[in-house]
Amino acid sequence: MFLTFNEVSTKDKRVLVRVDFNSPIEPGAGAILDDKRFREHVQTIQALESSVCILLTHQSRPGKMDFTSLELHAARLEQLLRRPVTFISDIIGSAAYEAVSKAQSGDVLMLENIRFNAEENLTLSSECAAKTYFIKKLAGLGDIYINDAFGTAHRSQPSIVGLPELLRSAAGLLMEREIKNLSRIFTDAPRPITFVLGGTKADDSLAVAENVLKGGIADTVLFIGVIANLFFIAQGHDIGKPSRELITKLGYEKEIERARHILETYPDNICIPTHIAVQENGERAEYQVTQIPENCPIFDIGTESLPACIELFRSSGTIVLNGPAGVFEQADYAFGTTEIIKYALLAPFSVVGGGHTAAVTERLGLADKFSHISTGGGACIEFLSGTKLPAIAALERSKEKFKDYIE
Repeated sequence: MFLTFNEVSTKDKRVLVRVDFNSPIEPGAGAILDDKRFREHVQTIQALESSVCILLTHQSRPGKMDFTSLELHAARLEQLLRRPVTFISDIIGSAAYEAVSKAQSGDVLMLENIRFNAEENLTLSSECAAKTYFIKKLAGLGDIYINDAFGTAHRSQPSIVGLPELLRSAAGLLMEREIKNLSRIFTDAPRPITFVLGGTKADDSLAVAENVLKGGIADTVLFIGVIANLFFIAQGHDIGKPSRELITKLGYEKEIERARHILETYPDNICIPTHIAVQENGERAEYQVTQIPENCPIFDIGTESLPACIELFRSSGTIVLNGPAGVFEQADYAFGTTEIIKYALLAPFSVVGGGHTAAVTERLGLADKFSHISTGGGACIEFLSGTKLPAIAALERSKEKFKDYIE
């Protein structure tokens, strides 16, 4: 296990805090369109009011249109904290070192986009990351490292895995909350446990399904979205040319056999929609999965599949929801996604796995009604698949490495 936030003394220390402020940016103007990720980290930052808080974060990645400076991010955080946030247009240079040396306990500093440094964009082991020039210089700015960025916990990048090798490290309050709530699914969540897996990331979702079914964690797995299309094919149904071509385009043809194996191995634990909605002549039309038109793309689950979903949800103690049911961005095909989100609240313990599903949940005004909404889509799905996240592994290594540390 790693050190928790309250297990390290941060008073009057220089604390390097990895957060995830990567947010939607308005093209051209550069305005931040959604500050949800900022709000999620406020509790940890406020808890460091007796230390020099040095924030490390990124915005997008090289080559993307929204790969930009963090000056506006610092301004937005200042509004949320209602206290000054000093933006430093430097990362490991003399300007950064000078600003940190002059800072007093209670100050909040935000360094420039750490992905402006080329080494941060590498995927490295903890040992190799700790040997980079970037991490050696970055570690020199702080006394303690706090990782609060669950959204990047599945990345093996230098600021995530290298700093814990050089500094005593702990999880931030958001990171703790994420791990605690997601771990509960595997330990003492109310049963029966239902997983609802959708969207287009079929390989990741199938890995989750295999993990929770093999381990006896899930009592039922409901597949929706593109992933359900793989199971339709595995059952012998023709899903039509447009949907077949999409599976080929996504490189998921090999996953059909994987879906077939899951069906054969866990026949009593799998649920798949019986009706779907397609786009036919520019409009929504619904069909049984045995009668899908050849030239119409599947865009949603059908309304006649909803009663079975509701019955399943009503009997569930826990629902873990990850991925939309269809092309929810278009109003005519948002039905399945929005209805499944609404009825998932029937369960006493309900978890949304981040990403698009979390965004729709917030847009519907239902975010505060769920037991937990993850801030990390990719990190969450890897955690549920049983993979040890690099960030967690690094924090555990740091605890062992600095076990003889004296405050």
